[in-house]
Amino acid sequence: MNKADLVKLASQSVGTNAEAFNVVTQLFEGMRKALQQGEKVVVQGFGSFHVVMRKSKPARNPRTGTPVLIPPRRRVKFKMGKGLL
Repeated sequence: MNKADLVKLASQSVGTNAEAFNVVTQLFEGMRKALQQGEKVVVQGFGSFHVVMRKSKPARNPRTGTPVLIPPRRRVKFKMGKGLL
């Protein structure tokens, strides 16, 4: 299922595709902003999204073989809710 499928599904309840598109877009935009601020997003019965920091780690450039350091990064993790499956 992709964003277009979600819009089609929402348009059955909301009305037009344009209104449904705005609703779905606002939903994802709100989730994105919350995660960027480090907040946890919880959808009851579905699951939760939260941001974790990955540590920096050493690696090698595959072409030259020189060692490089991969910087720390923020990643989004999803934890499935009990009611999902």
